[in-house]
Amino acid sequence: MNTDSLFRPFSLKTLNIKNRIVMAPMTRSFSPGGVPTAEVAAYYAKRAAGEVGLILSEGTVINRPSSSADPNIPHFYGTEALAGWENVIKSVHQAGGQMGPQIWHQGIHANHASGWLPSAPFEGPSSFNSPGFENGVAMTDAAIADTIAAFGQAAADAKALGFDTVEIHGAHQYLIDQFFWDATNNRTDIYGGKTLAERTRFAVEVIKEVRKRVGEDFALIIRLSQFKPAAYDFKLAKNEQELEQWLTPLAEAGIDIFHCSQRRFWEPEFEGSDLNFAGWAKKVTGKTTISVGSVGLDGDFFGAFAGQSSQPSSLDELVRRMDRGDFDLIAVGRPLLADPNWVEKIKHNRTEDLKGFSKEALAQLV
Repeated sequence: MNTDSLFRPFSLKTLNIKNRIVMAPMTRSFSPGGVPTAEVAAYYAKRAAGEVGLILSEGTVINRPSSSADPNIPHFYGTEALAGWENVIKSVHQAGGQMGPQIWHQGIHANHASGWLPSAPFEGPSSFNSPGFENGVAMTDAAIADTIAAFGQAAADAKALGFDTVEIHGAHQYLIDQFFWDATNNRTDIYGGKTLAERTRFAVEVIKEVRKRVGEDFALIIRLSQFKPAAYDFKLAKNEQELEQWLTPLAEAGIDIFHCSQRRFWEPEFEGSDLNFAGWAKKVTGKTTISVGSVGLDGDFFGAFAGQSSQPSSLDELVRRMDRGDFDLIAVGRPLLADPNWVEKIKHNRTEDLKGFSKEALAQLV
């Protein structure tokens, strides 16, 4: 495989990365009490040493009582957790990498399998996680204002700790995505609305607050998804016009990079074009985009949770799309979760050394 185009440098504001490969955010649940450990720092540093251009952390929650649904995912607030993150970014920089935290609020969520619950009820635009599944409370105006401020504080802390960028998690049926979706956002105030464009208000205010706290020269990413975790064919934006109405306010609020989550990067987003989600996002906004979805493997991520294994696959289609200019960066998940040296092996065409992926990899930090 000729992968030279994946190894061109990329620069935007605070980002100066050696190649076009991004480590996708992947929840690991190895931070007891919300505090990233020395092992977590080593895990990320190994990927930086293995020549990953940009590392995006697992989702790390903002300072709200019910932002987390898992006692072992990291916090991005509090003295102890922030000290843990400072160790992470120092380790990554020493290994020659760049990194941003993915700041997160999980919104209305299912209870953790262990029985653990946060100190306050889950919160969202409504009490619903999905149609028919109710497990929390609708946010008051005060709760919304406090949440927006908490996103801003997390971003400011990330910059102060030395991170190179911040990614806002706006995908996968978590809080911001719950505001986008009419099935979970039935509000009649300024944060609701019949159109997707109207339902961007909460995200826009989060982005504006984050931008205010980090300044104009700090690279800012948002991760978005059309699909829902239980419905891969679902689309928030049904066509190019709705996509433009959704993404344009986010770009105008201060987003530099759209990280467009999809199940398989080669699948077209709308009929009549082979452009994927990231390709369309770049076309309608003119902004930098990151694509993602089953890169380098023949199975998808959600299949891994069901016990399905995946084997290495060709990158030719990825290179074709990147050379065509569909998107600027590509995020890689499971190959990097299983093998910190995946990028190095691709760069030197050591395809015989590439590893497959099995669900056992989820149970350990390699």
